[in-house]
Amino acid sequence: MNARAGSDAAQTPCVSAIVVSYFTGPLLARAVASLRAQPETAEVILVDNGNFPGEVEKAVEGGGAPVRVISGHGNVGFAAGCNLGAKAAGGDYLLIFNPDAVMPENGLGQLLDDASTLERPWLMGAKLVGPDGIEQQGSRRRVLTPWRAFVEATKLYRLAPQHPYFQRFNMHTDECPEKMGETPTLSGAVMFLPRGDYEAVGGMDERYFLHVEDVDFCLRFAKAGGKVWFNPHVAVTHYKSSSRANPVKIEARKTAGIIRYFHTHFENAYPKPFLWLVDGALWAMFGVLFVKRAIAKALRMARFSLKAGRRGLSRALALGRRRSER
Repeated sequence: MNARAGSDAAQTPCVSAIVVSYFTGPLLARAVASLRAQPETAEVILVDNGNFPGEVEKAVEGGGAPVRVISGHGNVGFAAGCNLGAKAAGGDYLLIFNPDAVMPENGLGQLLDDASTLERPWLMGAKLVGPDGIEQQGSRRRVLTPWRAFVEATKLYRLAPQHPYFQRFNMHTDECPEKMGETPTLSGAVMFLPRGDYEAVGGMDERYFLHVEDVDFCLRFAKAGGKVWFNPHVAVTHYKSSSRANPVKIEARKTAGIIRYFHTHFENAYPKPFLWLVDGALWAMFGVLFVKRAIAKALRMARFSLKAGRRGLSRALALGRRRSER
């Protein structure tokens, strides 16, 4: 069946936008406002996993589509937050949207217009760009396999960048297509689909706390017979790294999530020793990152202590001079 019928449907508020926020900061209000301004937005469901005082209130202020806040559950993670929002949604379509992103004017209408030509089940993503307008990593990606992760971790893609065996996971360095096309994996920053199709695959897998749940969802969606589409006609500005979450913990969750994903979907397709090798390479990459961050933090503290010591010495010398002058 067609996603919708008739061009008039583009102006009908029929989309429940779900925003899961964890200490996002001022960008949260901006993201919500960009969604409320879309004529097709029936409601914005703000899942409050924890935020600074006053930030949720600021997001609710102003006009446009109504905002429903779900709070009191603590930080349950992104996947569980999306599922909470989906259960509360009343729209025909769901738009999962990052709290550090901004939907362009008429962007949601364009997504609906392009979706009207698709057969269900379908899942659509937008083009993610930075504030500079350049496409970001994550907009469109290939299927994440243990081999592809190994190629990334060991940088084997440098040996033969054009060889199909050494293709990278992210496709943002490839030329961006002008037309909408099937793409294996999208970013969870922008995911648009019929609510019934989201429910049919069981929503997000809540075993993933943060990261990789979008990769897993796309693969499960495709296995269930759905098609995943990348839409280059809508450029969503994505600011990234707005949350105050500990970056080391985020990387640890991401690494654990990737390993869980591999053992869930590829345990019967790859020899166990190779999966263990990939697991080790991923944790080794995390270890290098952890050491780099620890050294950088130690250097910052050392520079701060040195500056503080110099200031203290300058004050002491100045005080000594004043006393000697008396």
